[in-house]
Amino acid sequence: MSLICALSREIPEQPVVSSVSGSVFEKRLVEKYIEEYGTDPINGQPLAKEQLIEIKTSSVVRPKIPTMAGIPGLLKTLQDEWDALMLYNHAMKQQLQTTRQELSHALYQHDAACRVISRQQKELSAARDALAHLKPHQQSALGREGFASAPQVAAVPEPVEPQGIPEDVLTKITARNAELTAERKKKFRKGEPAPEGLVGWDELKTFRAVHSVSGLHSASTPGITCIDVQVAENDSQRAHSTCVTGGNDKMVVVHERKGDTEKVVANLRGHADRINRVAFLPNRNFVVSASDDCTFRVWNVDQKEAAMAPFGFHRGPVTAVHVHPARDYVLTASRDTAWAFTDAVLGKCYRVEKDPENQGLTAAQFHPDGMILGVGTDAGVIRIWDIREGTNVANFVEHMDAVSGLAFSENGYHLVSAAADCSVRVWDLRKLKTLQEFKLPANYKVHDVVVDQSASYLGVAGTDVRLYRCKEWSDSVVIEGHAAEVTGLRFGPNAGYLVSCSLDRTVKYYGT
Repeated sequence: MSLICALSREIPEQPVVSSVSGSVFEKRLVEKYIEEYGTDPINGQPLAKEQLIEIKTSSVVRPKIPTMAGIPGLLKTLQDEWDALMLYNHAMKQQLQTTRQELSHALYQHDAACRVISRQQKELSAARDALAHLKPHQQSALGREGFASAPQVAAVPEPVEPQGIPEDVLTKITARNAELTAERKKKFRKGEPAPEGLVGWDELKTFRAVHSVSGLHSASTPGITCIDVQVAENDSQRAHSTCVTGGNDKMVVVHERKGDTEKVVANLRGHADRINRVAFLPNRNFVVSASDDCTFRVWNVDQKEAAMAPFGFHRGPVTAVHVHPARDYVLTASRDTAWAFTDAVLGKCYRVEKDPENQGLTAAQFHPDGMILGVGTDAGVIRIWDIREGTNVANFVEHMDAVSGLAFSENGYHLVSAAADCSVRVWDLRKLKTLQEFKLPANYKVHDVVVDQSASYLGVAGTDVRLYRCKEWSDSVVIEGHAAEVTGLRFGPNAGYLVSCSLDRTVKYYGT
């Protein structure tokens, strides 16, 4: 068996064994390595020449020839060069292996650092966004009985996780619920005649656009996105109303009409993105608006300014706002999957509930008696919630696309919903099932639905205005007039007139 040098891979002339690694080397070759590095070539452990053990083998006697005196000298020189090359090659291999390990470690550290930096940047961005929206809420100087001269700023910011509805508020909404339920049972009991002065269906079918108001919102970002109407208590002539509109121009505009004359009461600026829904606070000259800027605001129309700082506890676009029958409380819903119950006068949020399936919310409304509410999701699900307990008590899942509008009937038994699947459904709240479905044209875009105060008529705002007769559900009428999609619709008292808004920047009144 031949011995092989671990460095040159050749049969050594003077073989030695390292006592450190046990490897065989050419003596002269390993001695040169030890002189230069002082370690074993194989495992890198310290090694001295004295630790080399010679191996006895038969040797061949060669003639002594002067260096470079002939071929043997040249061969000796070449042998020395070969030895040096082998040593250098081995050192380069070890250095390459070490460099590869260092490079791998450096790349791992770089990747870990990039991940940490990316996470910290996201956390910083989220913190800045939260700081932008979690401003201290301004305490309204409005008391329950009147207005003060100027609003004040609350000392503490709005809590992110409200603790629940106070007992005094529960008492108030419970009393209001009992009052409204008694009135409704009397008003809508079987055989009860229609309200005095209610416009008949035959007359309603003849409604056409009789008045148009244009230029309420900016032309640079055209389009009115929502509307609400506040009717004067003595509106016996059906000719005096105040409406509020929100638009893509981030503005809320309050507009008053008396007869055929109109005037802009207030231009309310402050939102940073489009307005999705607006609503009047009854018995107070206040307006609530919900926006894509993740906030909703309460405006004092008399003072033409915000009554308090924006409510910023939502983390996504606020898509819906609706006023509770007890009047001082509002329901808001957001694409951050949460709805909130808030005192719009005191600036306090009492309850925030998340969607159980983390679906973004696109529509919301209180039931007429104020003890339950409905919310629609971007997946087409409609959920019924109990306000007192904050529990999801029922679900409707037949819609195939995002819910775009909800409207409870005043009789308390029906819920109307519209969705992006080009359908409008009427739900029976007692049997928890679909009572009627209206299939609209395939390219029809539904933006809003509304039921009049007598629970006699249903209005749909979308590509055009469509009216349906409740209970029968078979009759319908289409009213045209806008040059673009209709985004909002409201009935006047006793269905005496209709008011609609559109992306064509106009508000239209319909009548005979």
